[in-house]
Amino acid sequence: MITVHLRYEINANKLADFEEYGRRWIHLVNRLGGEHHGYFLPSEGDSDEAFALFTFPSFADYEKYRSAAAADPECIEAVQFATQTDCIRRYERRFLSPMFE
Repeated sequence: MITVHLRYEINANKLADFEEYGRRWIHLVNRLGGEHHGYFLPSEGDSDEAFALFTFPSFADYEKYRSAAAADPECIEAVQFATQTDCIRRYERRFLSPMFE
């Protein structure tokens, strides 16, 4: 199992646009074989930092998702939306192996 942790630096003035972007990707990750654990938006503290977590059964499954997403019209539209609204300044992606009790 592999969990993807995304840290976003967002445009705090475009939070509603980032929320829309997140809603789209929750649906898309789930549709393309992952399990999305949600977006975590600013509440208190830094107003320009957000996070997302989603899991795939394996890194190979994640790679299949990446290939499928690159050609998927809804995924392409979601990326274009973020670009057009300028709601994301930058992001970092980390791969984690979850540990459970």
